[in-house]
Amino acid sequence: MLTVSQLSKSFAGRALFDDVSLQVNRGDRIGLVGPNGAGKSTLFSLILGETSPDNGTIAIEKNATIGFLPQETAAAGDETVLELALAVSPELVQAQKVIADYEKEQEKERQRDDVAYHNALHVFDEHGGWELEPKAKRVLAGLAFRETDFDRPARALSGGWVMRAHLARLLVMQPDLLLLDEPTNHLDLESLQWFQEYLRTYPGAIVMISHDREFLNQLVGSIIEIAHAKLVRYRGNWDSYVEQKAAREEQQLAAYKNQQKEIASLQLFADRFRAKASKASQAQSKLKQIDRMKKIAAPVARGKTIKFHFPQPVRSGLRVIALKNVDHAYGDLVVYRGLQYQAERGQRTVLVGPNGAGKSTMLKLLAGVLPVQHGVRELGHNVRSGYFSQNRIDVLNASHTVLESARDMPNPVPEQTARTVLGSFLFRGDDVFKTVAVLSGGEKSRLALVRLLLDPPNLLLMDEPTTHLDVGSIDALIGALKQYHGTLIFISHDVHFIRAIATSVLHITASPARTAGRLTFYPGDYDYYLDKSKAASARTALTAGRDAAEVNGRKSEIRKQTVPGLKEQKAQKRAEAEARNAISKIKRDREKRLHEIETRIATLEAHQKELVAALEDPAVYGTGGRAVSINRELSNVTADLALLTNEWETATAAEVTSDR
Repeated sequence: MLTVSQLSKSFAGRALFDDVSLQVNRGDRIGLVGPNGAGKSTLFSLILGETSPDNGTIAIEKNATIGFLPQETAAAGDETVLELALAVSPELVQAQKVIADYEKEQEKERQRDDVAYHNALHVFDEHGGWELEPKAKRVLAGLAFRETDFDRPARALSGGWVMRAHLARLLVMQPDLLLLDEPTNHLDLESLQWFQEYLRTYPGAIVMISHDREFLNQLVGSIIEIAHAKLVRYRGNWDSYVEQKAAREEQQLAAYKNQQKEIASLQLFADRFRAKASKASQAQSKLKQIDRMKKIAAPVARGKTIKFHFPQPVRSGLRVIALKNVDHAYGDLVVYRGLQYQAERGQRTVLVGPNGAGKSTMLKLLAGVLPVQHGVRELGHNVRSGYFSQNRIDVLNASHTVLESARDMPNPVPEQTARTVLGSFLFRGDDVFKTVAVLSGGEKSRLALVRLLLDPPNLLLMDEPTTHLDVGSIDALIGALKQYHGTLIFISHDVHFIRAIATSVLHITASPARTAGRLTFYPGDYDYYLDKSKAASARTALTAGRDAAEVNGRKSEIRKQTVPGLKEQKAQKRAEAEARNAISKIKRDREKRLHEIETRIATLEAHQKELVAALEDPAVYGTGGRAVSINRELSNVTADLALLTNEWETATAAEVTSDR
């Protein structure tokens, strides 16, 4: 369907692509990855014909249609949400306008252009307009639009909802090739799950740029990495790509070292004997042998993960914050009644549960952004709270530059530190001299995040902190939060981020009568929560409507935080004791598994060294097929090591967390 051949493109003397080729067939599901600035969005621009290549060709199958969703900005005018979702072609849009104008004139009993109206009906019918409208309504509903939103002017919506409407338009249009640039940025969890399921059965090809590793794992069949002006294709999802890339780099390094040794040996012979008449011809033969070799490129060093040390907040008391007998309602909608919650120092808790259960309300109550309507919000000793919301950027001064804003705090960090941190959150080079006023919504969100991390409170409350960040920046944020000594309570739909950070889970759901939200506390990491909730997948567990105790009748396995008086004190203590026993058992099982993993890793590392040593022996390349066999075995060993190392890191992190 799409063929890119020997394409090259440079900007300001820097090569983004150098003689690259790419084939996209019908039904392909491709994830496009690479560091920020590698050229992912530029490749989309080249495919769409918005930018011309310096060399090479881009061929698209005849009559094939392409749909594109940009990362942040998309136009919205006077059309309604439904009309925008139905704007699948200029001809259909014009026909819709003529039909709407005709019907308005008919209502007012004015003169009408019947010919234009009937022509518009014909065009509308040709484009399947009658079938498209019900489809558009279904798609809009899946993306969380209410029926009352369908007739609202699109320009009255926030930027995120406009992007959803454009996504709906693309899904209704159903192009042969769908190009998606960070499509999950503006979706809530339930919309994201609906969208993910919808794409599973999408009939066309999809090429997507995404920072959401779980999203890529669930959908793509191959990963194309853009790095060092080249495209490298890996079969499989994100996890498979990570393993294959590590194995590929290991093999390339071994082959490069072997060839360099061979070249050095041949060169040494030539240098030693070229002056001797009896050996001169042999010396020249060795030099020609070097020239004839197909040189193996030196492995390119991996981009180093940016590491920096954030200032640490002052130590708080053991009890950080408590909500006591809190009621909260939006009009007649009761979200919480008699809410009891307490967080302790050092906890890293993720809030999960279905849409509308009260996760964001809970976070805002804890932050003091929403006033407590009834009850008490009580901060512990020496506690200073900080709240990060995607939509909360009023802390930014529009006239400041990015760099000034990052340092505008009571105890400013050195300029170089600020630049390093800003760089890891995608503000690089001259970007730091932009004024806040000209930044996009995503850039302002990232800058607010940087400010919060450079002057962290000891109670950090975060709502979707990974939105608008690329994979490298998410890893930088994870590194920062792992070294953070305060208390963290957050909401996220990024499963990788949650697994890396959360040490406890708070499930929020409405009661059966939907009279108020209920809390269920899981005193373990995200995998502990998955085990107890018997979730179908890591993603669906984020919006699960019922907790494990309700589903499985095993209330003693978890500790609940509920309205006082619903349980007798003795029963509560027994439940807590059983929860502690469950944690102890998990810890023993972890220690046993950790020992097994370490033993297996030691065995594999020893075998890996033997294989690498074998490959460094020039004699092995003279035996038919021996080098290939060793390389294949080394690849398998390296892949097994990568998996076990990841498992060891996860198990070690869990062990350290459980000891805190």
